[in-house]
Amino acid sequence: MALITSDRARFPNDPWKLVETVHLPGNAGTLETLFSLGNGHLGIRGAHWAAADADLPGSFINGFHETWDIKHAENAYGFARTGQRILYIPDANNFTVIIDGETLSLGESTVLDYRRSVDFATGIYECRITWQCRSGAAVTTTERRAVGYQSRGALGISLEVAADRDISADVTSSVINRQDQPVDDHSEHDPRRAGRHAGRVLLPVRLDGGDGSLRLSWEAAESRQRLGMAVDHWTSAGVQPFETLVDQDDSSVRYVLAVGPAVPFVLEKSVSYAVGQNVEDLADAAEAGLRPVGEVFAESTAHYRDYWTTSDIVLAGQTELQQAVRWNLFQLAQATACADVAGIPAKGVSGSGYDGHYFWDQEVYLLPYLSYTNPANARQVLEFRHEMLPEAKIRAKELSVDGALFPWRTINGLEASAYYAAGTAQFHIAAAIAFATNRYIWASGDREFQATMGSQLLIETARMWVSLGFFGKDGLFHIHGVTGPDEYTAVVNDNLYTNVMARFNLRAAAALEHAEIDDAERELWEQAANRMQLPYDEDLQVYSQDNDFMTLEPWDWTTPRSKYPLLLHFHPLVIYRHQVLKQADTVLAMFLQWQDFSAEDKRRAFDFYDPITTGDSTLSACVQGIMAAEVGYGKAALEHFTHALFIDLDDTHGNTIDGVHIASTGGVWSSLVSGFAGLRDQGAVPYFDPRLPTDWDGLEFHLKIQGRLLHVELDQASIRLCLREGAPLQVDVRGELFTIGSGPVRVPLAPVAAPEPTIFPSGLPTASIPVVRARAS
Repeated sequence: MALITSDRARFPNDPWKLVETVHLPGNAGTLETLFSLGNGHLGIRGAHWAAADADLPGSFINGFHETWDIKHAENAYGFARTGQRILYIPDANNFTVIIDGETLSLGESTVLDYRRSVDFATGIYECRITWQCRSGAAVTTTERRAVGYQSRGALGISLEVAADRDISADVTSSVINRQDQPVDDHSEHDPRRAGRHAGRVLLPVRLDGGDGSLRLSWEAAESRQRLGMAVDHWTSAGVQPFETLVDQDDSSVRYVLAVGPAVPFVLEKSVSYAVGQNVEDLADAAEAGLRPVGEVFAESTAHYRDYWTTSDIVLAGQTELQQAVRWNLFQLAQATACADVAGIPAKGVSGSGYDGHYFWDQEVYLLPYLSYTNPANARQVLEFRHEMLPEAKIRAKELSVDGALFPWRTINGLEASAYYAAGTAQFHIAAAIAFATNRYIWASGDREFQATMGSQLLIETARMWVSLGFFGKDGLFHIHGVTGPDEYTAVVNDNLYTNVMARFNLRAAAALEHAEIDDAERELWEQAANRMQLPYDEDLQVYSQDNDFMTLEPWDWTTPRSKYPLLLHFHPLVIYRHQVLKQADTVLAMFLQWQDFSAEDKRRAFDFYDPITTGDSTLSACVQGIMAAEVGYGKAALEHFTHALFIDLDDTHGNTIDGVHIASTGGVWSSLVSGFAGLRDQGAVPYFDPRLPTDWDGLEFHLKIQGRLLHVELDQASIRLCLREGAPLQVDVRGELFTIGSGPVRVPLAPVAAPEPTIFPSGLPTASIPVVRARAS
């Protein structure tokens, strides 16, 4: 059942905020994700401050993790050996409020009024609750929080207590280390959820406190990463704490005072985290990063004022969709803004899902957004991959290939996927990194990066491909024993997506002028690329997902919806032997390498693969929507886009509790820019072929491209382009070249006729995730 869109009285439609007006039991963990805050480095879930009202509270720092030795039941050479998991850091968002002897909680107390929100324009969370206390007093608590941006390890929290009469208030502010506390293991059999460590993980290094201040530090038992934490308190009443207690798991500062109706009590909690390795004590470093709460709020407000100036996407006349679009764009900022030279976890810093690992989707789904809105951040993600090259070269040797083989999932550069069929076999991560490198260079014009780190990434990945594949008796270049992005097939020969992307990788490397490349190696890359095997079914006239895909048994599409996602209800071998997709990676290949396939190729591929794609992957809907738009299926494009837009807001995959699906939010950005606006890149010039939905009045956004700021505005009849910054830029609109300067250029757009779909004998339509449709505005 949908969440946000199903109850607009509880979650009113505000284009700049996510608002909850009534507290109801259930969905607490999912809402903690939706109301989370983060800056790409530090994240805090949107849990209520009372422990009794939280479901899965926590805070995270990108890359702060624990390691362990993976124990394989049946071991083999080259299996992943080092498990890695992001850690719940000691959490500062905890208060106990006792009024006239009554402990306030949503579950036990009487609530007269309730409203909480997260403001996309400022990045500030606010929860205001009016309680009817048993003593007769009406008490209003207002909690506000924000994360720092100039000081990325800083967190500011304020709690105000106001009453309509004299009350006795007993307020305790706590820092709780939940990582080491016994909890239920929510992971069960779901590989998407994070597990928990059996023993203690964070070993105390320093535990000091007094007079409302805490100076704490810990060390992870195996990874040896260290965490320092500093907490200061300030009160409007100027009262001294009743007590300050320090403990490795639960430290607290308690205030006991009388509060009158005229003057509310305000408690401000300044928090700072610092992380590092081989550092004696990080509590002092954390102390240096402390900022007054008001300063943290001001940093957040200033950051988002600048962010929305160039990163907003406006949907004219679509108020229902506009809120969801901004929520997705807000999540992209929260996952990336201050990550620095680091990866972007699959859940950003909003939860522990997928153990906080970095996957290929950061390059394919997030780097487009970063390359065109924040090129400096895009470069830092690629610098992070470049830093992994030494480990990737070692891993390549272990897998008997040349060059570099990047881990399928990792935090520290080592392969962490224990299931090689859906992990290490996904060699296509190499091409994803190469593709993102090439796109960043094309979009930014960063020649220094191209000459150094960019070239090294392209060269080492190309060397991997040419040694992984081989020239067969048919004279073609084959790549066998790989798994493509669609994990419902595994360890196949000549996966089309993999081969198409490897071909791109080889050609991009061969085109480099670099001292490390000799003529023989360049010739080898060019020959492998030119002779790449791309499986094609002559009878169906469709590119095949791999050499054997068209021979598989069709899936039983009468399988009840309760059996989806299939990965939670069927053994992998059952899925592998059937013609059923988690995501359509052939369609994805035709989006990424758009210039290599004809319009007919794309339409027939979409017609064939869309009905047999379950959408069990949250990476699926956005790509299907983009390609539906390109081939001319406007209704299907809007349905897939809307599904992608509400994946987390409506918890359509049932696991939003574990964090935001960050790659999907990147896919939402691509759906608007590459789907409806029709941007294609890495050609001679930027290319637009718009497909605006018929009931939309307009679409408007900016792109940072090759040192310029390009403003794009669409309506049903035209596209208008102008430069807000930079020198004139040539742009291709549906095959016609235009020179864009500071004055707007309007290009009329003729309607695009919808083609007649090809009907393939593929059985009944999917019975999987229901498509969510927004209400009419």
